[in-house]
Amino acid sequence: MVAAKRDNALVVVACDAYATQGGLMPGMPLATARAMHPALDVIDHDPFADAALLAAVADWCDRFTPLVALDGADGLLLDITGCAHLFGDEAELLAMLSAALMRQGFAVSAAIAGTAVAARALTRGAPGKIVAPGEEAGAVAPLPVAALGVDEAIVRGLRRAGLTTIGDALARQPSELAARFGEAFVAVLRRASGEDDAPISPRKPAPDYVVDKRFPEPIATIEVIMPTLVKLARLLIAAMERGGKGARQLTASFFRSDGAVRCITVEAGQPVTRVEVVERLFAEKLDALADPLDPGFGFDLIRLAASHSVTITEAQRGFDTTAHQAEDVAALADTLSARLGARRVIRYLPQDTHIPERAALAVPVQHCPPDGADAPWPARTDEPPLRPLRLLQQPEPIEVLAGVPDGPPAQFIWRRVTHRVARAEGPERIAMEWWRAASPELTRDYFRVEDDAGSRFWLFRDGLYSREMMPQTDGSGHPRWYMHGLFA
Repeated sequence: MVAAKRDNALVVVACDAYATQGGLMPGMPLATARAMHPALDVIDHDPFADAALLAAVADWCDRFTPLVALDGADGLLLDITGCAHLFGDEAELLAMLSAALMRQGFAVSAAIAGTAVAARALTRGAPGKIVAPGEEAGAVAPLPVAALGVDEAIVRGLRRAGLTTIGDALARQPSELAARFGEAFVAVLRRASGEDDAPISPRKPAPDYVVDKRFPEPIATIEVIMPTLVKLARLLIAAMERGGKGARQLTASFFRSDGAVRCITVEAGQPVTRVEVVERLFAEKLDALADPLDPGFGFDLIRLAASHSVTITEAQRGFDTTAHQAEDVAALADTLSARLGARRVIRYLPQDTHIPERAALAVPVQHCPPDGADAPWPARTDEPPLRPLRLLQQPEPIEVLAGVPDGPPAQFIWRRVTHRVARAEGPERIAMEWWRAASPELTRDYFRVEDDAGSRFWLFRDGLYSREMMPQTDGSGHPRWYMHGLFA
């Protein structure tokens, strides 16, 4: 039995079949349950662990259909439209799924119907039943209204009105039910009876293309896994070629025989249309995994999916090597991203702004727009740079001693080291972009300074003495100073 605190009292939130046979039920006070059965075994409710376990079971159910949705805290909805024939028929699929979950130690209650609400009601009131489309109303009519999964207040109201079964509620006029229980309840009734339906909301979007390989005996060695991925890649690319597509994101899913699922995703900067590229990317990814692929007792299903595909545009090539060099650079970026991670291989794109820290945007090279390489950067000159080529990740506060309030610093302390200024240039005044900031930012005065040791720094005063001193004071009545970069 599982118990949790509700309204400053411990109540039963779940119990197994033996407890139910003993007269216990969810919602009962724990004190009452202990009075009925003093030797009761009680476990504290852990909703986060339950959610993680349900998500793991949902991942495992992906082997039957890519459309798997959560149904509350203890249920799953599977859209098996077009999938049942792959496992024989609906009865064989239901039996196979239930038996596999019970082998993993779960108590399973399942049913199949034409609508999600009807299937939910049958699961709770008549588990194991399979209802053909159009026969939902007759199948759910004898079930209690609680099987609909609606709010407990509505269930109590229906019972007080003498409507104890779903059939009783269906016999009433929809306008009567809507006036007392709301239009949402009437919509649930219509779906339970098969008169209406609503699509489920899958946990994961369905892939554009997917192929898989099932094994009569689980496999566990990389010598078998990699050739299997290559064969699946050949089938996947052939299917995409017929649609004129190429894969930008590929996901390999490994289903273990004990129910665990491991998914590995690789991305490509250009559409993948060759098996060799898929093999290379997954080989790099598998070799670089911090947590190696653990086969356990073996994988009984391997799936390869194109999570994101794009239309391929054929381009005429010339005799120059520019196009080939671009492809080689893209292939190198894909290989490095597979080994190091997509967020660690980046390209900087220039931005239309004069704010120093916003002048370049770091974008993963695989997500860079096609014309990103042609973005214009400022032209190079032979003159010394007015700004550092590299900035600090965040401007760091410094303590400054200046000869005049709005002049360059004469001395500053940065990272607990005192620097005496020998030369200074500036200021370079930069007004903040008020139309982009949620709150007004202060004007900056930048200075290029050199200390007596020859080191050169780029620092700024945040705020003007004449107009912006008061909002940015540090307690001494002076604006704050920051170090923003160093000249090499």
